[in-house]
Amino acid sequence: MSIDPRRPPALDELIHHPTRLAVMAFLSGCAEAEFRAVREGCSVSESGLSKVVARLEAASYIKVRKGAIGRRPRTWLRLSNEGRQALTDHLAALQAIAAEAAALGATVDSSVGD
Repeated sequence: MSIDPRRPPALDELIHHPTRLAVMAFLSGCAEAEFRAVREGCSVSESGLSKVVARLEAASYIKVRKGAIGRRPRTWLRLSNEGRQALTDHLAALQAIAAEAAALGATVDSSVGD
């Protein structure tokens, strides 16, 4: 088994960025999350998260809902169906890359010392 460089697994370059991946993963664990909870959970700045949200929303991977609690404005985030599927596909591609590399490494390791 070898990794075919002509046909690598389909990674989603938008999700692959560490902060965007962390936000997508965080949102995959809940129906909806308040902006502040996502910011704290992903250890990202407010402006950093705003940029991530804008990119993911433009790709239709997340949905943004604005509202208020009392007089305080709030923003809630959730994965769209497209975003949930994109994350699932991206994680499957990462698993495939890791499995192929591990299998290749095992064949190389078994021939060492011959």
